[in-house]
Amino acid sequence: MPVTLQTFAVLLLGLFLSPSLSAAALLLYLIEAQSVSPFSARTPRPASSISSDPPRLPSFLALRRRPHRPPAQPLFQRGFAPSLLAAATGSLFILLCGAAWFGILTHQSAAAVLALAVLPFLPGDILKVVAAAGAASGLSRFRRS
Repeated sequence: MPVTLQTFAVLLLGLFLSPSLSAAALLLYLIEAQSVSPFSARTPRPASSISSDPPRLPSFLALRRRPHRPPAQPLFQRGFAPSLLAAATGSLFILLCGAAWFGILTHQSAAAVLALAVLPFLPGDILKVVAAAGAASGLSRFRRS
């Protein structure tokens, strides 16, 4: 099973950038991911082809802080624990979107979807969540000094 740092980057952007900047960066990534460019590992494919990306990639745009009540300081400057909680929530959302898509495409039972589309990814996602929260907390120290 391939492991990428794609979700790590998404989580880190959501923790570190403002909502508008993280949404813009992820939107540009989505556009690039669907194109054929020197930076894309994808090969040309018909628009009608089915891949595992459709629900997972747009879910990245939902993983940004909600500006309904601006905090006194950005989320990543509040410390490791709030960053960890936010990253874990975001990772869970990505996993659930991917699992829902897998279930729709394969018509598997919920137990099979859990076993095939969620559980294998948990160890890597846990590491990515902890690393993103740690990186965001650590980067905030450079910003304050």
